[in-house]
Amino acid sequence: MLGHEVILGDGAMGTMLQAAVLGPDDFEGHDGCNEILNVTRPDVILDIHRAYLAAGSDVIETNTFGANAAALGEYGITDRLAELAGAGARLARQAADEAGPGHWVFGSIGPGTKLPTLGHIDFVTLRDAYYTQVSAMIDGGVDAVQIETCQDLLQAKAAVIGARRAARDAHVDLPIIVDITVETTGTMLLGSETGAALTSLAPLGVDVIGLNCATGPTEMSEHLRYLSAHADCAVMAMPNAGLPELTADGAVYPLGPDEFARAQLDYVERYGLAIVAGCCGTTPEHIARLRAALGAHRPVEHRDPELVNTVSSLYSEVELRQETSYLAVGERTNANGSKAFREAMLAGDLETCIDLAKAQSREGAHCLDLCVDYVGRDGVDDMAELSQRFSTAVTLPVMLDSTEPEVIRSGLEHLAGRCIINSVNFEDGDQPGSRFARLMPIIAEHGAAVVALTIDEEGQARTAERKVAIAERLVDQLVGTWGMDEGDILVDCLTFPIATGQEETRRDGLETLNAISEFKRRHPRAGTTLGVSNISFGLNAAARVVLNSVFLHEAVEAGLDSAIVRAAKIMPMERIDPEQRQVALDLIYDRRTPDYDPLTRMLDMFAGVSSADVRAEHAAELAALPLNERLRQRIIDGDTNGLTDDLDEALRTRGALDILNSDLLEGMKTVGELFGSGQMQLPFVLQSAETMKRAVAHLEPHMDSTDEAGKGTLVLATVKGDVHDIGKNLVDIIVSNNGYTVVNLGIKQPISAIVEAVKQNHADAIGMSGLLVKSTMVMKDNLAELDRLGVGKDFPVMLGGAALTRTFVEDDLQRDFSGQVRYAKDAFEGLSLMDSVMAIKHGDPDAALPEPRKHRVVARPRATVEPADGGPVRSDVARPVPGSLDVPRAPWFGNRMAKGIGLAEITEWLDERALFTGRWGLRGPRKTDGTRDLIEQEGRPRLRGWLDRIAAEGLAVPGVVYGYFPCYSQGNTLILLDPTTPEALDSEASRFDFPRQAAGRRLCIADFFRDRREAEEFGPDTVALQLVTMGERFSQVTAELFAANAYRDYLELHGLSVQLAEALAELWHHRIRTELGIAGEDGEMTAMLQKQAYRGGRYSFGYGACPDLDQRSLIEDLLQPDRIGVHLSEEFQLHPEQSTDAIVVTHPEAKYFNT
Repeated sequence: MLGHEVILGDGAMGTMLQAAVLGPDDFEGHDGCNEILNVTRPDVILDIHRAYLAAGSDVIETNTFGANAAALGEYGITDRLAELAGAGARLARQAADEAGPGHWVFGSIGPGTKLPTLGHIDFVTLRDAYYTQVSAMIDGGVDAVQIETCQDLLQAKAAVIGARRAARDAHVDLPIIVDITVETTGTMLLGSETGAALTSLAPLGVDVIGLNCATGPTEMSEHLRYLSAHADCAVMAMPNAGLPELTADGAVYPLGPDEFARAQLDYVERYGLAIVAGCCGTTPEHIARLRAALGAHRPVEHRDPELVNTVSSLYSEVELRQETSYLAVGERTNANGSKAFREAMLAGDLETCIDLAKAQSREGAHCLDLCVDYVGRDGVDDMAELSQRFSTAVTLPVMLDSTEPEVIRSGLEHLAGRCIINSVNFEDGDQPGSRFARLMPIIAEHGAAVVALTIDEEGQARTAERKVAIAERLVDQLVGTWGMDEGDILVDCLTFPIATGQEETRRDGLETLNAISEFKRRHPRAGTTLGVSNISFGLNAAARVVLNSVFLHEAVEAGLDSAIVRAAKIMPMERIDPEQRQVALDLIYDRRTPDYDPLTRMLDMFAGVSSADVRAEHAAELAALPLNERLRQRIIDGDTNGLTDDLDEALRTRGALDILNSDLLEGMKTVGELFGSGQMQLPFVLQSAETMKRAVAHLEPHMDSTDEAGKGTLVLATVKGDVHDIGKNLVDIIVSNNGYTVVNLGIKQPISAIVEAVKQNHADAIGMSGLLVKSTMVMKDNLAELDRLGVGKDFPVMLGGAALTRTFVEDDLQRDFSGQVRYAKDAFEGLSLMDSVMAIKHGDPDAALPEPRKHRVVARPRATVEPADGGPVRSDVARPVPGSLDVPRAPWFGNRMAKGIGLAEITEWLDERALFTGRWGLRGPRKTDGTRDLIEQEGRPRLRGWLDRIAAEGLAVPGVVYGYFPCYSQGNTLILLDPTTPEALDSEASRFDFPRQAAGRRLCIADFFRDRREAEEFGPDTVALQLVTMGERFSQVTAELFAANAYRDYLELHGLSVQLAEALAELWHHRIRTELGIAGEDGEMTAMLQKQAYRGGRYSFGYGACPDLDQRSLIEDLLQPDRIGVHLSEEFQLHPEQSTDAIVVTHPEAKYFNT
């Protein structure tokens, strides 16, 4: 029946027990240990079971949630585990049998109070205790076990393996159900995403996977959607009766039986749930109402899940087949292949080991090869220590690499994610006692993927024919005997050095390529892998990079799916010298002639070519410079290594102020010149500023108080109504690190606060910033207020922000302002203006502010088309009526919330061009490859590093509220109708007023919807609204980075977080198009992100087509974004900043336009 008819479980045992009349004696002095009641008050437990069965439950759960080693250990009664578990099972069996056929018992298995991933309890103890619990429950008559409220994937794996062992030894077919608990943050307690949980648990052979506890049904939606779309087993949901609300009487669960039943029925229909039940706060009334909603014998809705072969870390999953690349397995955490890792491991320096692992992620690895095998070491202990640290500190999945089965077992018992095992082979056969026979039971029990080497009893295969033959034998065994999925097998066709000069090795590379090609032809679903660097053994480092890169390219072309490499040492083909590439190809394909040997040519080409560390070379050049030049160069390079030693040396002969002015500030001046000429990019400028800040901090104790007056004082603020502060803070960084005092007031500052700060700090100039169009008018009002207060002429003003133009500031605003106002396009122009202000103030006769730029052409009023009746002229867009343009049908009306969207799913929609060149400023000189090189060498590695940190530290807490509303237009107004009565055209819920273009097509957003007459004839139109956020944590962390003078990190994380919010908005716009049935018109990803290559448009308030921010309040009223932690300020700004809202229009002509 499981998976065919929807099964209705019971509600909360704990909630019912809290309502029961129980005394201290009932708990035998173990207050709160509900499992004791199985022995002392079986009548109470039976009554609860009977109440749920009477309400319509098909299944009841045993009262054994806490009958495990950790929970009972809190009371000192672990020895009673089997007794209490068995008693609970017998009571439930009795109640189910009383209810008659068609009623079943699930044995409840809780998580306990200790998390093995964090080292609170060891895996074996946990697994064996679960074995004891399940064995007792099998004896007591359970039909299945439900491992629930899982907070740690390693705990869940221990429970599943313990349960499977118990079922095996009892000779019963025991269905296993696993429910993970996802917090309101959108991940499990330790940060695991739903995809990571499915990847880790499904290969263990579970029959049902789902969610329970922590939240109500609303918060589970996105996770259930994911499981429904990807799980090959049945899916279930067991939510609480809403999120608990704290009252004077304790926690209260607010969701009533009707709302609970409606939500669960919706998920049964949408996500094909096979089991539904209730957790905390649910009662027999909730179950009775759910039974009425479901009816009897309801078939499970058909699902067509997309099955993808994946491995995972604790945090997230990675596909074994990468769409646009090969799966890069980092090789620098292998004690046999990496000297740095081996020495750190031998010295017990785990932090360096972790740093090497993280560095590979930044370099582009998708997975890490972890090998601790070393002569004279206890590999089991080394693997236990390192794999436990890797589990939480590293966000990439792990390939466990060892020749010893017990070392592999040790790793699997400490890593919460799903691993790849490297490797199995037939070196000593496959008979009992062979390494293959000893290792495979471990791999199978833990559900790991596997690397299979083409080695048999005769040794390593050298020819393509033997490689393929052994691969076939391996696949037959792994699939036929051990039940593995072909997609979880990575066959290693082996590489051998081809540059040793030995005749028998010259064709080894070609044979490997041919083997890969033939194997993939026979087994397209199976994977292939290689240890690439073997091919070039014996060559010098520079030649190895070229040969490895070319061979890898050829292997991928032949069908290679993954490679164990150091990604940073692989060069794209277009960056390899053409002759070097050709010689490498000739060597690989053994294209020798009587007059030409590619090996000889390669040795000649790279003779004397060294890939010595460029940094070491640069350090030597730096050390040779005179001290004052060295200090300047350190500022320019952003180099803090050796900085304090150089400063101390300089202080022995010179004063601190002299060093600051003559050397350090000269260095910053050069940085400004390089930035201005396009030779230095913003991230490196900020790195120089960080170095400057550190140098000044070191010099400050050596300065007299009179030295600290600074060159001048600038008061900076983002104007009232604007929350954007990145531009203002960059001005702060650059100006303050060039010797000025900056008073940074922050965001949303009224002019009164600015004036007060100017007076208190005896400021020399004022800087105002703002991103919004509305902020330009606030700045204009602020200038007028300065004049009204009579201080306009006293303080030069600089203005900056995306909505400003130079002519608007220096012509339009200057015309009405008594003082001097100038536009600063970036932080360095702000610095230049400050230099001019202070030079004038100090009486420099040659000093002057730049001449204001005037409008070249006087603007003329645009001609407008006036309608004959005085009403608005509607544009000529196609009418959304039958015969002209179909209106997509909304799947539902009203609003919904989604949380827990996976970070990987969001980053698929990340506009990297906007991030790298826009937010991060990685732009090289024009007409060069500089931008591309900067992105590849600086941008992508740092992006990967940030995404790792975001995942590991839980910085992203994405949330969405969205909805569909019936609507129609009336002139320039869009009228939204009550979603509960979508056909009632007079049931107005809200209305949006939009501006219309004064000329041209006279576009207005309202034109894209049916008007009242059309709605009366054909039915109302549909509009979608969405509001997304990446959560508050980003704002907190970026503020900490700015305060800590970590300027580059501040710029990058701020820019990435804002761009991630935009990516989430794009993702959700795509989700809306999918639900409306128009996603089939989508273009490819880049075109969608940069050219709106999809049907319709997404309009955000504050921009050209809908500039009126006030109407954001209408979206807030309709979508209730406080549920995802987003609030609207008095100035109609979304908080946190990493949030964005939009009106989604489906009309094909709805693209961006200005009014």
